[in-house]
Amino acid sequence: MKERRVYFLGAGPGDPELLTLRAERILRDCPFVYVPPLYGEPFAELLDGKELFIPFEYYFADLIEMISGQLEKASVAFLVPGDLTFYSPFQALVDALGERAEVVPGVGTANAASALLKKTLDLPGVCSRAILASPRTLGDGPDAPTMGDFAAPGVTLLIYMNNLPLAELVAQLRTGYGKDVPIALAHKVGLPEEELVMATLDTIVDRIGHRDYFNIETPNPRPALTLILVGESLSANADPSWWDYRRDHIWKDRGDC
Repeated sequence: MKERRVYFLGAGPGDPELLTLRAERILRDCPFVYVPPLYGEPFAELLDGKELFIPFEYYFADLIEMISGQLEKASVAFLVPGDLTFYSPFQALVDALGERAEVVPGVGTANAASALLKKTLDLPGVCSRAILASPRTLGDGPDAPTMGDFAAPGVTLLIYMNNLPLAELVAQLRTGYGKDVPIALAHKVGLPEEELVMATLDTIVDRIGHRDYFNIETPNPRPALTLILVGESLSANADPSWWDYRRDHIWKDRGDC
């Protein structure tokens, strides 16, 4: 008999067509599925006939106990927004379940945002490094870093779970970038409400106006499904001479052509 497992399936940004073939096959075989609220409707066809649970409604110990009971009957699946790679709340469950847990990678939010922008985020000759960061993880002590400490020419910055007012965030970023640098807000990527806002650090605050893309003004603030991307790579075009250089000096030597 096949060993029963708890599968943490990278569910991508919300579009079921971005689910990997392996994740879809596993999902179809699992009768018990834990689904984040925003993923129920888009994945309705794949979830039809299954017992569904919202993981965030349970305390941790109760959740582990419930999963253990379900494993006595069949395998269990979790739909993980994006995938487990960055800023996932599911890591504690994976650790607690140990060998009973299996992680299946998916399309992360950064991947989906890059595709929406039609841009590579580490463009050679423009970007020297890409940095992922979140204001929520920097601390609030007098010596804590700010987002401006990560901003610099040649850096592509991906900001997850922003909890700063946009004007404050932009002011911090300007200390490292300067002014006229591209910025994009990728909101609910892959969901029906998907929205991409492109501007510069000079214009983004006026462009957004009073719209609350970060749930800062809600009575119970929680991380919003908005990824911020900043850096010159967002608007730069690739130098086509790089293609020929790689063809002659990299791809040809290793047998790619």
